[in-house]
Amino acid sequence: MQHGPAVRRRKLGAELRALRAMARLTSGEAARAVGWHQSKVSRIETGISGVKPADVRLLLDAYGVGDLELRELLVGLAGSEGNGRHHWWYAYRGVLPPTYRDFISLESQASGMRTLETSVVPGLLQTPAYARAVTRAALGGLDDRKLDALVEVRLARQDVLRAEPPLELSAVLDEAVLRRTVGGPEVMERQLERLLAAAHLPHVRLQVLPFSAGAHIGITGPFVIFSFPTTSDLDVVVLDHMTSSLYLERKEDLHAYSEAFNTLLIHALSPEETLDYIAAVRDGA
Repeated sequence: MQHGPAVRRRKLGAELRALRAMARLTSGEAARAVGWHQSKVSRIETGISGVKPADVRLLLDAYGVGDLELRELLVGLAGSEGNGRHHWWYAYRGVLPPTYRDFISLESQASGMRTLETSVVPGLLQTPAYARAVTRAALGGLDDRKLDALVEVRLARQDVLRAEPPLELSAVLDEAVLRRTVGGPEVMERQLERLLAAAHLPHVRLQVLPFSAGAHIGITGPFVIFSFPTTSDLDVVVLDHMTSSLYLERKEDLHAYSEAFNTLLIHALSPEETLDYIAAVRDGA
């Protein structure tokens, strides 16, 4: 169990180590091929040291990796630590906690996202007014400038659903998400309409877990599972807490949370039933 940067470094290092092995090179041979000391390659592969995007490209060239999608993913993981590559959220670094920047970095590079939400609408599906109300409630005492910036970030994150290819989003929403009035009745009505519109997108799957389902495996709290293209070795589970986030990378953790999510899908309403349910809540049922 690690914080975000350590997870990225370890995952990137493990992938580079595997690619070096496939190229039949020792760490010393790899180091000589790119003009480094062998200890630098070892520190990168074990996740002790970060690595710049340009250095990842050097290693990938030395290992003969031509898969453009894999190259982009691994270079992106290096760049997400801020080593010479500034992403769109860099402009907001003054108001974003490091763990939130880590989350956005993973989200922007993931191909799929599975999430259980027990209290609020997923950030990728929030309306501006709902996002403002949630942010104000969760982070009381914010001045208007910081509040505006955080809402802008929340809305900018939603571009992953409009990208090509878009992020594949599968969300299980506890019924409390629909019933909790955030920002007032009008804000909530528009938010429910936004959910209905999103549910019709081919890359978005929404399922409501009704109160009638009783206690369930996700009752201990929300979680997110990020999946990445090319390799499942980079998948990660994110657990949010009030002051920090935890990133789980062990295969046992990934398996446990994946199984939990699959169980939730079984007990939740179908996507078609979910549409009817959200509409009924919107209409006051």
